[in-house]
Amino acid sequence: MDGKIFGIRPAWVLALLIGSAAGAAAEEYARLEPPPAAAGYLARLLINESPFPGERGFVSEEDTKATMLSILWVLHSRMNHVPPGYKQEEIAAIRSQNVIEVITAKNQCEGFSRDAAGKPVAAPRVEARVQNLLRIANSGGKPGRFANLLNFGQGLASAYLAGGIPGADRFAGLTVVSQVAVTGRAYSWMTGQDYYSPGGNFVKIPDAQQGLLGGNRFFTLRKDPR
Repeated sequence: MDGKIFGIRPAWVLALLIGSAAGAAAEEYARLEPPPAAAGYLARLLINESPFPGERGFVSEEDTKATMLSILWVLHSRMNHVPPGYKQEEIAAIRSQNVIEVITAKNQCEGFSRDAAGKPVAAPRVEARVQNLLRIANSGGKPGRFANLLNFGQGLASAYLAGGIPGADRFAGLTVVSQVAVTGRAYSWMTGQDYYSPGGNFVKIPDAQQGLLGGNRFFTLRKDPR
């Protein structure tokens, strides 16, 4: 015997192994900005309105990513592409160039509003779902679909607030929907059931024109308001 005690590791080795294990357990594969930050608040809207694996409406990662991108384009279009013949208040319930104000306008985005002090807030159920998604994304020992989707949503929000949308508006070129002349672009989305509709001059974009994404139905506008 040469003095080594087999089966017992030196203390420094154990400390190194324990530290490595703790570091692995604490590794974040997905991270969202805190909700008080505009990027965190916007990301929560995109994520909350889009299905994740195992949820109703989930088709694929690409479909969920397309949902987030299309919702972001709706918000952007409500501020920057108000069609001739319309007022911003008619399609966004507010006159503003601030995306957080567009999100929190009265009766626009369920679960997102302002408190008595005027601070943007999300409903408890929204934050509970987000935290559960983060928990799933950051478990399992490696990044997976949940992490990819959460990071995509946060990336979209951060990039938009920094000055751009990293992706094209799939509805920008629409000219006719169900034999109705339309403005192009989507200006609203709702749960994809036939009995949900914003009414008025909004026109449902059908499945044939990719109007159903992530369990959400998107709507454009009549070119000639009634």
